[in-house]
Formats: sequence, C-alpha cells, structure tokens
Amino acid sequence: MFTVYVLFSPSFNKIYIGFTSDVEKRMASHNSLATKGYTVKYRPWELLYSEGFDTKSEAKRREKELKSARGRTFMWELIRKNGSG
Repeated sequence: MFTVYVLFSPSFNKIYIGFTSDVEKRMASHNSLATKGYTVKYRPWELLYSEGFDTKSEAKRREKELKSARGRTFMWELIRKNGSG
C-alpha cells in the first residue's frame, strides 16, 4: 500500500506533496527527524490530504498530477475551504 499525501505549513503558508509506504514514519521525518531538505525549513507540517494506492506506480502518477498546476489549485482551494490558509 502506498499513500500520496499533501502537507500544509500554516506558519509559512506552504504545501508539500509526496508519496510513501509509511505515512506515520514520513510525517515524523518531515516534522522532527530530518535535518536537511525543503520541509525542514517550514515546520510544523499538518497532513492536509491523502489517498491510498495499491502500487507504487499508481502513487507516483497521482503525485505527479497533484504537483501540476491543476493539482496545486485543487489543494489551495481545499485549504481555503477548510479555513487554514
């Protein structure tokens, strides 16, 4: 099982899109374990959105869709709808 996820940093009004086979471990990495990379600069992160997939290739395809202009627009609309951004 693979999960495509979208993180939101309310402190910095940033989003991050990725995929993983272990969401809980990945969230810990983004919020505290990692020492370098994009997400370290914009902590703390909240899990805004996620979708599950049976295969890695399906997850990668969906991640790519969400990283497109249309996908990012969808995420920002979701943030505004939820009153987070």
